[in-house]
Amino acid sequence: MKQNFIQSRNYLLLLLISIGILWGCSSSQNDPTPTNQYLVSSSVVGEFTTAQLSARVDGAALGSDNALVIGVVKGLIKNPIKVVKVVYNTKGVDGKAIQASGLVIFPKTTESVPLISQQHGTIADKNDAPSLYGTASEAYQLASIVASNGFIIACPDYIGYGASASLDHPYEHRETLAQASLDMLRATKELITQEKAAWSQKVMITGYSEGGFATMALQKKMEEQYPNEFNLVASSCGAGAYNKTAFMNYIINQKTHGIAQYNSLYIWVTMAYNSIYGLNRPASYYFNAPYAAEVASKGPQATIPVSINLAYADSFRNGINNGTDTQYITGVKDNDIFDWKPKTSTQLYHGTADQHVFYFNSETAAAAMKAKGATDVTLITVQGTDHFSTLPNYLLGTLTFFTSKK
Repeated sequence: MKQNFIQSRNYLLLLLISIGILWGCSSSQNDPTPTNQYLVSSSVVGEFTTAQLSARVDGAALGSDNALVIGVVKGLIKNPIKVVKVVYNTKGVDGKAIQASGLVIFPKTTESVPLISQQHGTIADKNDAPSLYGTASEAYQLASIVASNGFIIACPDYIGYGASASLDHPYEHRETLAQASLDMLRATKELITQEKAAWSQKVMITGYSEGGFATMALQKKMEEQYPNEFNLVASSCGAGAYNKTAFMNYIINQKTHGIAQYNSLYIWVTMAYNSIYGLNRPASYYFNAPYAAEVASKGPQATIPVSINLAYADSFRNGINNGTDTQYITGVKDNDIFDWKPKTSTQLYHGTADQHVFYFNSETAAAAMKAKGATDVTLITVQGTDHFSTLPNYLLGTLTFFTSKK
């Protein structure tokens, strides 16, 4: 009887153990996939061979010395690429949740590679958003070639483009540019896990013009608010308007180029801050007749072919100069990102003849950063080049810089 009891007990224990093992296996197998916090959706745009990338270079306008430039660019092409559009969670101007989009470009390689966040410059045509991957976009022309060289590249659209195209783009607004770019990085990290891509855990960030400003804003936010979230190893910023206060004081008081195309961007910033900071003043508060009516109806598409200081209203200029327009002055100052202490190895590129985003933006930034004790900030001055002719120096220099940090 006792032996039968022992056998029954042992059988029961074995049964319970077996059930427990099966239950554990079943529970593990049925666990839901961890929910992404930032990545909402992803869709493959396409996969492209090195031959297809090489053909893009042949068809691009690469300057007068085409043979040399084409040879250098083609030399960067090493791997096929996979291009993925993402939609992700971020925050809008009001701080509320919003969905934005961007593009992630993977080199098809087993090598563990760094991740670059590439912030695009000003785009007036919403069809040029990175996630749409149009042939005129930076993502198609530049980021794809660099990715082929052995980098994963994340290209945020920003608010106002792609998935959020129904909204106005908060032009040159430090906080939304930084937040949208940071959350794009977070979504890309989740996509990398989903794709099982080989990532070295290193992050590098870069951009030119508005992209330079966005990159500096992103770097400041990452270093000061989230210093341990990513392994940020390098930042390369080109021709950004980092010193917004000095920039504003300069264009409202000094004679400048009178180029309507450049002036349209000053108009854009002026009216964007008017909206973002809830001032909601009419265009006539900022601009003289006949320009005010055109700005009111066309916004940044208004044509002002004179030195922009002549177009600004005297009352507005006086309010800035004597300090009484505290609301607007405070809004502009909120977007200054030149006077802080970076910890990451940082390069600033700028041409001395830049009449679009004036050279003093990078010059004052480098000086202020070093005065605060930054030891790894390098100002790379390109003598005699303007906003566009500085680009080759920035591109080649950035690639060399990032390759050294791999």
